[in-house]
Amino acid sequence: MRTYRELFRAPEFTPLFAASSLQVAGLTISGLALGTHIYEQTGSPLLSALAMFGPSLAQVLGATLLLSAADRLPPRGAMTALALVYAAATTAQAAPGLPVWGAFAILVCLGLLASVGGGVRYGLLNEILPRDGYLLGRSVVNMSAGAMQITGFAVGGVLVTALSPRGTLLVAAAAFLTGAAVARAGLGRRAPRAAGRPSVVETWRVNGLLWSSRHRRTLYLALWLPNGLVVGAESQFVPYAPDRAGVLLALTALGMLTGDVLAGRVLPARWRPRLGVPLLLLLAVPYLVFALRPPLAVAAVAVTLASAGFAASLVQQERLMAFTPDELSGQALGLHTSGMLTMQGVAAALAGGIAELTSPATAMAAMAALSVAVTLALTPGLRAAGAASAAGRASADGDAATAPAREDPAPRPPGGGGGTRDRESGVGPRAPRA
Repeated sequence: MRTYRELFRAPEFTPLFAASSLQVAGLTISGLALGTHIYEQTGSPLLSALAMFGPSLAQVLGATLLLSAADRLPPRGAMTALALVYAAATTAQAAPGLPVWGAFAILVCLGLLASVGGGVRYGLLNEILPRDGYLLGRSVVNMSAGAMQITGFAVGGVLVTALSPRGTLLVAAAAFLTGAAVARAGLGRRAPRAAGRPSVVETWRVNGLLWSSRHRRTLYLALWLPNGLVVGAESQFVPYAPDRAGVLLALTALGMLTGDVLAGRVLPARWRPRLGVPLLLLLAVPYLVFALRPPLAVAAVAVTLASAGFAASLVQQERLMAFTPDELSGQALGLHTSGMLTMQGVAAALAGGIAELTSPATAMAAMAALSVAVTLALTPGLRAAGAASAAGRASADGDAATAPAREDPAPRPPGGGGGTRDRESGVGPRAPRA
């Protein structure tokens, strides 16, 4: 699968794409509206920032408590129910007289559920696309998320002015409701990928199983750390250039879109396994120029070029799926998403602390240097994982969650797989995957 036309012809991809896009749009609009509303109520920049970005930190709790549900709930029902919960919660946040603590209590609950939602969506994407289509599909979903964030912030800003923050929250709730309707009408009925009931114990058991493979451990660290440290550098755009921060953020989005298109559509598949480490280095090295406090034009080129390196996550995720049994794909991808967002929040706080002691430019260069150092430290392990995948050797858990763990059993070959595509309709085993 090499073209966008082939991708959108795949059964169920279009409704999954539309539902995911509406989810991102609703989150972006509601985050801006709630952040503005909290600031109007409290006058606190900290509380306003937490209202917009704090829920991502709550995902670490969801990843340790609820993530087993990602593979143990019917995907269509789970996506529909989660979108309805988001719609109801966003409507509640618009209620007159809701105290600030009440708004944050709702945010924590939504942050917990977000870890499950990401696992459900991306696990389903891995299930409905053939193995050679997963990276292309995830790159398109990533591009849509970036476009929805840019559009959502722009539209949300207009709506906040025209309707008030509470009115804008209701518009976001409508986006969630529409996403629920699209998921319910457009997705097919599928059984859960894994048997059993979701529980905290099962979440811990599978997380431990996923972490038990040295190859998966390396891939998770590569997905979480270099990326998160560079996002920490991005968090200093506003203090670095207050009147041009919007331009720099827009250029990072442009760079990300370009990188996703190149990795997902343009570059030959045989090149992708070799690009993981170079793309991680590209992600960080251009930010080192901020140590020299460059003019805006140079900074703009640097951040645009660097952001193309975010495509490294597509390469690492594709390899992660090669080392993960199909029935655990939802929890594996949910763990990636939750860990990545948590690390981004931690890195933003770290960068802010460095900037307080030095300067925003120094903090950006320092975060980039840390990212380069982490990438270089992970390079031997990434090369070993690539060699194991190419040679048909294995990850640490065997072919199923219940199999005895052994060191490096073989990754699934193209065309083979351990799960079922649609057990409700009797479609048989298939091979699966941003």
